[in-house]
Amino acid sequence: MKTLTKIIATSAAVVALFFSTNVNAQSKNLGIGLNVGIPTSDAYSVAIGGDLRYQFNVDKQLSIPVTAGYTSFSVKDEFGGGSFGYIPAKVGAKYFFNESGSGIYGLAELGAGFGTNKGSGTSFVYSPAIGYAWDSGLDLGVKYEGLAQNGTSTGYVGLRLAYGFSL
Repeated sequence: MKTLTKIIATSAAVVALFFSTNVNAQSKNLGIGLNVGIPTSDAYSVAIGGDLRYQFNVDKQLSIPVTAGYTSFSVKDEFGGGSFGYIPAKVGAKYFFNESGSGIYGLAELGAGFGTNKGSGTSFVYSPAIGYAWDSGLDLGVKYEGLAQNGTSTGYVGLRLAYGFSL
């Protein structure tokens, strides 16, 4: 699984670089977000994290986002307490359903999650989302982020509140 994750992460970076050479100027291409969610595993009580997202705009409706950040799952006391953290590095496609480049959008991202706890390794990360982006830069999304490694998986259903701005 480690080799597959590395191949996916490398491929995602190559795709992002390819699209960055054909970018149209569009506002709000860098965003910083806060993610809060409910884990899908009984061992965890809450997931919280932050991310930085850069969007390579193909046109007003389509962009290629590259996202990295940090997410921590709080482990319930009956499962030993503490936390499990990972650094997600993802690339995807974001599509706005109207021609203005704001409003309702769909997003799908794939990548790798690099565990920060000793022995946690690297996971395959996938994250579908729907959201709404305002012209002011405010962005609110609902997403699922899943991690899969060695035949096991976990994830969370959450909200992402972000603010986007131009570079």
